[in-house]
Amino acid sequence: MLAVTRARVATLHGSAPELERRAHAAPPGRRFALGAGGAVGLIAEVKRRSPSQGAIRSDLDPVEHARAYVRGGAAAVSVLTDEGHFGGSLEDLERVAAAVSVPVLRKDFILDELQIVEARAAGASAVLLIVRALPPDRVQALARAAGAWGLQTLIEVHAIEELDSALAAEPDAIGVNARDLATFAVDLRRAETVIRQVPRQVTVVAESGIETRADVERVAAAGADFVLVGTSVARHREPEQAVRALVGVQRSPR
Repeated sequence: MLAVTRARVATLHGSAPELERRAHAAPPGRRFALGAGGAVGLIAEVKRRSPSQGAIRSDLDPVEHARAYVRGGAAAVSVLTDEGHFGGSLEDLERVAAAVSVPVLRKDFILDELQIVEARAAGASAVLLIVRALPPDRVQALARAAGAWGLQTLIEVHAIEELDSALAAEPDAIGVNARDLATFAVDLRRAETVIRQVPRQVTVVAESGIETRADVERVAAAGADFVLVGTSVARHREPEQAVRALVGVQRSPR
């Protein structure tokens, strides 16, 4: 997956001036906010397929789904922009960002500053950076670039050993992914352990393996501030109801 991304990034440099022009002209990004009344915020994902599960919703309309998520109470929308493995696109991101009033996260394998410029030009409010995919100095450099372009950063870890690298980049939020990207195995118990180790002043987003309200309650009890939910809401025929069933869970202090 990273090799495909590197090949795509190599084609971006010729369009750098145009991307930068569009990014400068884009409206300010929206800030992520916790749920009302101290509830866990829900980030609902536009997702057609994944390497671990195959086809999820091949006929998904990103704008219709995103609007339904917001009606259901989503605090933000995540848009996968990797085409080869997840069926996403920058066009999906641009359309969703123009259609909803909540922050929009670009979820992809971000390896280069120009992908951050792309995200800004498309209307994103935040980008995902994955510690496992980047050396520590690149995590920090990309986080600085995101900040310079007015984007928030969600920096993802899977293991406690990755936390120091993520925190050194001064993230807007730490994402704790219950899925091991090497094996695709999901371990919510491990994620709970990592969540509890994140400093109290840092916002935490629990990622992967969250399908039911009981799952949201479980990571909330560990101290998650947000949950990022993809497959269970993307595949649902009534995404508004799917989101509504997951929101309103009270946060617990870490």
